[in-house]
Amino acid sequence: MKVLKVRNYHEMSIAGAMLIHEAVMAKLGRGESFNLGLATGNTMIELYAILAGMFNDEKADLSKLRTWNLDEYAADERRAVAHDHPLSYWKYMHENLFDRFLPERDFKEDQAHFPDPADPGRFDRELADSGELDLQLLGIGFNGHIAFNEPMKNTEISVADYGELPTRVLPLTQETIDQNTRVTAHGDASLVPRFAATMGMKPILKAKRELLLACFAEQEAPLRRMIADRTPTPELPASYLLGHPDFLLIYTADKINLDGVL
Repeated sequence: MKVLKVRNYHEMSIAGAMLIHEAVMAKLGRGESFNLGLATGNTMIELYAILAGMFNDEKADLSKLRTWNLDEYAADERRAVAHDHPLSYWKYMHENLFDRFLPERDFKEDQAHFPDPADPGRFDRELADSGELDLQLLGIGFNGHIAFNEPMKNTEISVADYGELPTRVLPLTQETIDQNTRVTAHGDASLVPRFAATMGMKPILKAKRELLLACFAEQEAPLRRMIADRTPTPELPASYLLGHPDFLLIYTADKINLDGVL
């Protein structure tokens, strides 16, 4: 585990964008494809604006960039929400990143992948056929979840089995619904869907590099617990990142204090 403490959200956004840009361009510059795992939420908004600007300024050829989003809200166990739904992650990604790419960057719609509730297994198969993720960008939920892989009790599932969970559709916990109501739905709980298709723990953990960003005060508790315990547990999904050989945490010191556990 590597840790980078920055002063604030702006510095975190710059640092994350620079790291992603460097990794992507290193492979694209050699004529190779790059599989980039993407996250959503308020944490990533400025990062995506900066990253798009970097690619545009450099006149990057993005024709071999493939993106794989962590999740998408679902209306039920089989249907993703419409693209124009206020909380659609398809909509979020287009507004915050994809639509910012100039046409000359040659990034096409079929290069962006989202888990489909109608066939979540296809996401894992296509990702495996593409060579797995080169880098996965992550946030951490206030309850320690990554993507929508929610905490489970150790009595419900073993440590090994939780780490093997595939991409799937699942109901959201009330805690996550409440969090997203506050953070992304402007207090309107009726906007928050009750299901989501989420990338599983297995494809997330198979990424060659993991980048976790944290900038909310509510993320301090799960981070402190994760770092102090140093043990993977289904009760704190982000704890599985500690066993990854290339895991970087970037956090903002103005909101999060990790003194004493690092």
